[in-house]
Amino acid sequence: MTAKALTLTEKILHEHLVTGEMKKGAPIGIRIDQTLTQDATGTMAYLQLEAMGVDQVKTELSVSYVDHNTLQSGFENADDHKYLQTVAKKHGVFFSRPGNGICHQVHLERFGRPGATLLGSDSHTPTGGGIGMLAIGAGGLDVACAMAGEPFMLNMPRVVEVRLTGALQKGVSAKDVILKVLSMLTVKGGVGKVIEYTGDGVKTLSVPERATITNMGAELGATTSVFPSDEVTRDFLRREGREDVFRALAADAGAVYDERYDIDLAALEPLIALPHMPDVVKTVREVAGQPIDQVAIGSCTNSSYRDIMTVASILDGKRVAPNVSLVLSPGSRQVLSMVAEAGGLAKILAAGARLLECTCGPCIGMGQSPVTNAWSLRTFNRNFKGRSGTLSANVCLVSPETAAASAIRGVITDPREADFDLPAEPQAFLVDDSMIYAPEREHPESVEVVQGPNIRPLPENTPLAAAIEKEVVIKVGDNITTDHIMPAGAKVLPYRSNIEKISEFVFRDVQEGFKAHCQKAGGGIIVAGENYGQGSSREHAALAPMYLGIKAVLAKSFARIHAANLVNFGIVPLLFDEAADYESIAEGDVLFFDFSALAPDAPVRVENRTKKRSFSTHHALSALDIEMLKAGGKLNYIKNKQQS
Repeated sequence: MTAKALTLTEKILHEHLVTGEMKKGAPIGIRIDQTLTQDATGTMAYLQLEAMGVDQVKTELSVSYVDHNTLQSGFENADDHKYLQTVAKKHGVFFSRPGNGICHQVHLERFGRPGATLLGSDSHTPTGGGIGMLAIGAGGLDVACAMAGEPFMLNMPRVVEVRLTGALQKGVSAKDVILKVLSMLTVKGGVGKVIEYTGDGVKTLSVPERATITNMGAELGATTSVFPSDEVTRDFLRREGREDVFRALAADAGAVYDERYDIDLAALEPLIALPHMPDVVKTVREVAGQPIDQVAIGSCTNSSYRDIMTVASILDGKRVAPNVSLVLSPGSRQVLSMVAEAGGLAKILAAGARLLECTCGPCIGMGQSPVTNAWSLRTFNRNFKGRSGTLSANVCLVSPETAAASAIRGVITDPREADFDLPAEPQAFLVDDSMIYAPEREHPESVEVVQGPNIRPLPENTPLAAAIEKEVVIKVGDNITTDHIMPAGAKVLPYRSNIEKISEFVFRDVQEGFKAHCQKAGGGIIVAGENYGQGSSREHAALAPMYLGIKAVLAKSFARIHAANLVNFGIVPLLFDEAADYESIAEGDVLFFDFSALAPDAPVRVENRTKKRSFSTHHALSALDIEMLKAGGKLNYIKNKQQS
């Protein structure tokens, strides 16, 4: 009997399958080889790991990165970093200190390996797909459980083939490829799917270019995105001094995909995502001439050596326009050192750019907020309203080529009009791992874990009641992001390890006084439209609402990671059967839920006691999800299991 031809996604999942059957949409559990955390989500993840009583992580490799909250305007961030360094040393986790670089860029350079599974507490973990990994973003609690040796649970995804042909013309980049995919699939088109890139065009893209594309697969709502591991991958690993981890991987000939899209790379032109969603895509030509105020280059999407040296070539001998502020945040210390050594940094600074740390920086709202009503071009991955720190700003997503060309002219500019040379790839990367610290292996019990006063104990949830009657404390529309629910930025991020304090910011820019509203109502229900919870993996967007007494979210549809985070913290995610039922609910209505018969595939009846009408809802909960909800969340479920 002939074996079934498998996609690359199916091959990696099959190798790591622990529980379940690989039937589309069915729940499966997979073994996780590697994990990563960053400091905005990592503090909570390690508090959860400690709460589970885990002495040493069970993964092949776990790395804790500090790359988000590096603006130490008070003691809070510094205390978190001290905690992260000491807890990593004690529990078997490598620690990448502030300044070493952004987690996704550094992990690609120094740790990623083809065919491995990677779970990260950051939604852009799929960057690792550029090297042939199955790299998935998740909430911190799921990552903590993976470090504890638990399988990662997900529904068997559908696999979408994006077939690439041809080669990119000069002035067009990998950023334009993923913006094209976003224009085709939209920000919710990837939910429940893995995007797999195939075709002759693949071999024309370097690993950093592939990583740009897989990084922004997160904006599709996809579980992950993946490229094959080929000779281009081998060459990248050789130049990183890690050729020994190379493994050739690709889909079998004749593999069957659930959907297919074709992109001729040669036919692409420079693209731009306009405010305020990554799928509001137009050609740069269509909006050329629009005056701009700020250009920000870097982030985990576009901060490779190739990206920054291309920017240096465009800026060489020129000056940034007087009306433009240009900032650069390199992706890693390796990139920064090599760009400086090659003379690129001098060219960029001579043009009038400002150099930031090798961190996420402006992408997560940590500094460099643009002026009121600004037009800001960014080579980042998200342009959600207010994410920059300026609510009135018009943030656009572009390639490094478009960003640099526009910075010179002071208006949005097609980079094909610029005169520049594409950089040659270095024969070897500058490898220096001196800012990555290994854990204590011989006597981990001797390590003292240091917790500052802002690091508060985990809030505990109560078991799910058989029946709930609560007020609708907020009703929102489609594509509500985790930035809407739990904002990022310099004013909020320092409190990531203090849920009581951070809960003050929930829905800050959507409903004034939301926390006080919840406290007065004794908790409540959230009602939402399509794709609720898209964007960041930040579990605080579920954890802080849980602390405020939110018991259920009724939505037309959910983003994958957020739906899992809601379950993890004991909040029931329910789906409307009919759009009319969503329309019938108003803020302030009192809803009654009967959860006594909650079961997989069973409907849940909801009674609107204010409107005196009832309607049916459904859900995508597995038997395990329901057990966790009944316990009051995943952590309670694990503790109960350990005690029984």
